[in-house]
Amino acid sequence: MTWRPGILTNSAAAALAAAALTACLPAIGGTDAEQAPPPGAKGECAAIKPPGDSRARQLRGMWIATVAGIDWPKDAARGSRERQQADFRKLLDTAQAMNLNAVFVQIRPNSDAFYRSPYEPWSQWITGTPGKDPGYDVLDFMLKEARKRNLEFHAWFNPYRISRQDDLNKLAPNSPARQHPDWVRKYGKGLWYDPGLPQVRDLATKAVLDVVRKYDIDAVHFDDYFYPYPEGGADYPDQAAYKAYGKGASKADWRRQNVDTLVRSLSQKIHDAKPWVRFGISPFGVWRNKTTDPAGSPTKALQSYDDQYADTRKWIKEGWVDYITPQLYWPIGDARADYAGLVDWWADQVEGTDVELTIGQAAYRVGEDAVWRKPDELSRHLTLNRRHPAVRGDVYFSASSLAANKHGFAQRLRADHYSRPAIPPQAKGRGGRAPAAVREVRATAESQGKGVRVQWRPAKGAAAYAVYRVEGGKPGCAPVDPGTLVAAVRGGGVIDPAAKAGKTYTYYVTALDRLHHESAPARGATVTAAGG
Repeated sequence: MTWRPGILTNSAAAALAAAALTACLPAIGGTDAEQAPPPGAKGECAAIKPPGDSRARQLRGMWIATVAGIDWPKDAARGSRERQQADFRKLLDTAQAMNLNAVFVQIRPNSDAFYRSPYEPWSQWITGTPGKDPGYDVLDFMLKEARKRNLEFHAWFNPYRISRQDDLNKLAPNSPARQHPDWVRKYGKGLWYDPGLPQVRDLATKAVLDVVRKYDIDAVHFDDYFYPYPEGGADYPDQAAYKAYGKGASKADWRRQNVDTLVRSLSQKIHDAKPWVRFGISPFGVWRNKTTDPAGSPTKALQSYDDQYADTRKWIKEGWVDYITPQLYWPIGDARADYAGLVDWWADQVEGTDVELTIGQAAYRVGEDAVWRKPDELSRHLTLNRRHPAVRGDVYFSASSLAANKHGFAQRLRADHYSRPAIPPQAKGRGGRAPAAVREVRATAESQGKGVRVQWRPAKGAAAYAVYRVEGGKPGCAPVDPGTLVAAVRGGGVIDPAAKAGKTYTYYVTALDRLHHESAPARGATVTAAGG
């Protein structure tokens, strides 16, 4: 990830939330256990098919970077637990106001942890002091807040980075880097683990699997940091490991093998532990240039294959990742790396695979120069994406930039593309199945024109529910149009504040499992919204 600090302002976040039309529909309690129909019970509209996949299904996410307080927590050394938690909720409220459905939260930024780890110290970015216990389970808190808003939680790990400064003595005493300095390499201005050492791969694997087993995350996420980006023409100082483990391969091939080994092995172990947890990577946007490799993209940029030893194209072809989110941080028409050409190239790479393609978008660049000062540049990116059915969504770096809404770009995105919520695409190859259909959908008008209350009996096996609204009195049993979605929530009901006084609507509700398999709709409920 290219780190660019953003500024979270309360006024900007409030303005963005105020622009929402149907965002933040309040959920109304309820659990799967309450009045759930018995297994095998037939739905009320057995002849109606589930909605299925469509272009309306999109993954919409934002990265929440914790290293150096880029997004959260701000001013860790001075912030109280209560202030930290309030600030995190504000970021999630921004996601909800934008009609996003996923957050990618950095929980292992520097061989440290935002949770109690048996392998690594508490992160300095929580309290300002490496290894200091913050007094609460930070990851558990973040997960619960995301669930309240029905946001997917992708746990973001950095596998090899230790520190952005190069003094081992400044790390926590129980840091594995201090206990095993022979694993550590100084490069540029920071400290890194040597990816060529089996002990390093083992540590990264243990850290990831510890979280997978203990916490109910939706995915494990890596960004673009494998071998570090080249600095000052200096080679990475791994000659000793190469001599011990190279086995006659060229150094470049050996380095790629080291990264491949971690990716392949970790993918298998994550899915063995919990088949429904996905594994995704967000690489630098250029694999190789076409001038270097005929299979490469029409670009003239740094090549992650050669410069970071990350063979992302191979990971897609081998099916080692469930999704890929290349960081396409260039504008349309860029002479070195045209956004349009790169989207086309990445779409070709996932063709014929089960790997989901989403695009990393550079919200942090808005305002940088003449191109990025145009409030519609990122909106144009999403319009261009529509030409490529393989593109299933977008993720924004980062949360603070979205909240700041510089030049009104976030409001433009919402108006042009995110006016309605979206269900993420169904995850392929990870099991799961559609829950039983919900029953007894009821719609009642709230008093004084305050919208419509929609409730239903929860369905067994449902993780969330989708609420669709159409104008007028419609048949009780009817297929739903994905484009009429007004809410995706947990619990047994919502209040739709956007229902206009005096107008008649019919609401349909479906149930979803955690991998977004969707049931057929229940019998719809028709209601006329009360006047003010």
